[in-house]
Amino acid sequence: MIKQELLDIIACPKCKGKVQLTEQEDGLICNSCKLLYEIRDNIPIMLIDEAKPLEQDSTS
Repeated sequence: MIKQELLDIIACPKCKGKVQLTEQEDGLICNSCKLLYEIRDNIPIMLIDEAKPLEQDSTS
């Protein structure tokens, strides 16, 4: 699990904005860039090339 102290200082490498932990605690989301950064073996992978685009919510 990612500690809150780390979450407070981690920023999106693309826009430098805040990221938030997913509900499953398996990734970090940047809402500005609509990107998901995976967490593997308790290490956030904060590489733009490795980020996954968030799925568009079709119910909105």
